[in-house]
Amino acid sequence: MPVWLIIFVLSKRMKHKELTMISLDFEKTDGLIPAIVQDHTTGEVLMLAYMNPASWEATLSTRKATYWSRSRQELWTKGLTSGNVQRVKEIRIDCDNDTILLKVEQVGGAACHTGHRSCFYKKVENNAIKIVGEPVFDPKEVYKK
Repeated sequence: MPVWLIIFVLSKRMKHKELTMISLDFEKTDGLIPAIVQDHTTGEVLMLAYMNPASWEATLSTRKATYWSRSRQELWTKGLTSGNVQRVKEIRIDCDNDTILLKVEQVGGAACHTGHRSCFYKKVENNAIKIVGEPVFDPKEVYKK
């Protein structure tokens, strides 16, 4: 079932609104589309998550990043537990309509459930993993696990 999105493209050079219909191809990817998440000001990659049609619609309507949790099998609005909400500033769709790029304002400083700013805090260096950066929060305190 394709999900339709109407995008208004506004430009200083344009004297009118350009209307484009985009069909996201959830079927090609078994119902889940990868969503790459970047900091909207720095371009830093914060995380990769997955969206289904319901999380896509929720993200569009609230402008808060909402994903499909593969482990919990439920919708997951980023930051409801931790307070580290992602406010969506820009959305881009790839050329095949099967990957989403969210440019977000990362509220609270951390995108990763481990407390790190980015989920990509493990750097491969000399065939070993080096941890880059310190956690912004203690997950044991935030998630009470």
